[in-house]
Amino acid sequence: MSQQTPIRIAILGGGCAAMTAAFELTRPEHQGRYHVTVYQQGWRLGGKGASGRGPADRIEEHGLHIWMGFYENAFRVMRDCYAELGRDPAACHIATWRDAFFPASEIGLAERTDEGRWSSWISSFPAMPGLPGDPLTSENPFTVSGYLWRSARLLLTLLESVRERAAPGNAPGEPAPPSPLSPEALVAQLGRLVRYGGLATLAGIFEGLRALQTLFELWSRLPPQRGGEGLLAHLVDALGRSASRLLQETAGKDPELRRIWTIADLLLTVIRGSLRFGLVTDPRGFDAIDGYDYREWLALNGASRSTLDSAFVRAGAYNLSFSYQDGNLSLPRTSAGQALRGALRMFFTYRGAFFWKMSAGMGDVVFAPLYEVLRRRGVRFELFHRLENVKLADPARLAPGEKPYVEAVELAVQARARLGEYQPLIDVRGLPCWPSRPDFSQLEDGERLESEGWDLESFQDRRQVGSRILKVREDFDCVILGVGIGAIPHVCREIVARDPRWRQMVQAVQSAETQAFQLWMDADVAALGWTGPPGVTLSGFVEPFDTWADMSHLLPEESWPAERRPRSIAYFCSVLPTPAAGTDPAARREEVRQNAVRFLERDVRHLWPGAAAPDGRFRWDLLHPGDAGEHPAPEGPERFATQFWTANVNPSDRYTLSLPGSARSRISPLDNSYDNLILTGDWTACGLIAGCVEAAVMSGRLAAHALAGRPRLEEIVGFDHP
Repeated sequence: MSQQTPIRIAILGGGCAAMTAAFELTRPEHQGRYHVTVYQQGWRLGGKGASGRGPADRIEEHGLHIWMGFYENAFRVMRDCYAELGRDPAACHIATWRDAFFPASEIGLAERTDEGRWSSWISSFPAMPGLPGDPLTSENPFTVSGYLWRSARLLLTLLESVRERAAPGNAPGEPAPPSPLSPEALVAQLGRLVRYGGLATLAGIFEGLRALQTLFELWSRLPPQRGGEGLLAHLVDALGRSASRLLQETAGKDPELRRIWTIADLLLTVIRGSLRFGLVTDPRGFDAIDGYDYREWLALNGASRSTLDSAFVRAGAYNLSFSYQDGNLSLPRTSAGQALRGALRMFFTYRGAFFWKMSAGMGDVVFAPLYEVLRRRGVRFELFHRLENVKLADPARLAPGEKPYVEAVELAVQARARLGEYQPLIDVRGLPCWPSRPDFSQLEDGERLESEGWDLESFQDRRQVGSRILKVREDFDCVILGVGIGAIPHVCREIVARDPRWRQMVQAVQSAETQAFQLWMDADVAALGWTGPPGVTLSGFVEPFDTWADMSHLLPEESWPAERRPRSIAYFCSVLPTPAAGTDPAARREEVRQNAVRFLERDVRHLWPGAAAPDGRFRWDLLHPGDAGEHPAPEGPERFATQFWTANVNPSDRYTLSLPGSARSRISPLDNSYDNLILTGDWTACGLIAGCVEAAVMSGRLAAHALAGRPRLEEIVGFDHP
């Protein structure tokens, strides 16, 4: 194939990873070399991040979508996208990426007190230098030693705050200047403190911590030699015992000090365990402990029972990532390696803000701009195309030494546009958005499809108006497979049957169903009795909905009449336990409705005491009735029907888990076992083994690199997978 011959790419799927691959392959520097066509089921892009506009243009999401300040790759793609999009601020109020995302660093953890009541621990994380997506400095924080340096620095800060809290007025003073000693001398200094009882005093503990911090800082610049971790782990054990004694003696019944003790104990455990397991010099990094569950690994390395049971561990490592095997709340399971990698990146590499919220729905601020830019670049979108099968060439027809390859892609055509190309976006006061329902008026025989209730995003609804087979060398040269891991057994049956690695992957890399609901209310969060700051994101609460976010900032983006505008919006989400036998989506959706009604009746008063009537039951009249119009608004629990809820049970909608031992079964987008097939998705081996936007974007960038050599691997921030 000559250098000038266009390469035809068929991208199957429209989620974050697939759209990132399309974006990277069609950058101007490729000079049109890659002709991309995206095949997507239904009428919208987004995958698990899809959103739509419903009644009164209200924003309806699959769940809670908040970006982290360490999403370097995701923000880089969106910054480039908005720059190229070039919207006129006078015509569209979300014209730049800074219009689309804003800092939201109010974080809450819910925890039960000793008396059995629920209390909330709210923290506001400070802004850090730079913005996500800015060029990195020469200092690379994405190393184990870099994380340990920051852990020791935070631990020192925490202990200084304990000293100040225990003895007001006794300011810690200026921190000691960095030691000029070599790593060997610093280890010797720690050894002397242990041997001669120096750690028995407060001053000795601080001296030891400063030496440890300086040592890790040196390691982060000059990689350490193997063999020294064992001795240092022994010294850290002694330092940890002394620091723990100080914290436990000081904390008493002070809730704030107990929380500081929990974080300090966790940091000590991470430092101790990283040294014991040799993670600093092991080329596998955190993947070396992938076989352990996070709590199991923490316990092995001396974490206290109170730390293991804390909201900090429960929410951060399990609730926010739906990390329950089979959705079973009695089976919290997540890889120790990934939990550590994710937590350390989250706390120590964020820039600008800890959390960034979107100014509208994720479909509006992420996938609509990507769609517009890609269309301008010439990408074709074949909507209403449901993937049925990725067909391999018959092995008997392969030439000697020839790799297996995709021969055909079999698609079901769900609907056809009446006039030319289907136009998927709607205008909401100048902002291009995706609707929550397809525009049946644009479809052939659309009135009948609508009246018969065709669900064009449901895996179970197999109705179609035709079929289509794409053939290699006629319709495509290369396939990028960007569907969710849950769909792979259904659409890649031949590959799974033939290839042991794929069979192992679909068995080990599991996913979970999730549930979510949104409330529009006629009272703001203060009137509901919430005493914390507005705009908070809170996790660790009671099941069946352990995570809540105040999303009231979205109200101006919706089209409520001024006299009937709601006062607040709340999002709730959690894992949805998987039934022993499969049930249809309607039954699962009804299950979510019942879960939500019980939750509001029984549990939400612990967050919002003002939402409870004198008899303790939920005040259903708080729910904004939406477009009830002339009809009386429903009363009691029936009023919940005016809100939005979802059961994410389609195979591609399931959340990718990071179960212990599963990382080694993931296949990389760089894998070249098949001549013309590239995988992409947050379920691949992409350097961040997590179900999140950043992992999906990293995987999409890797897929583009596998084909085009760009972006360069060193440009994919945090790609440290061996």
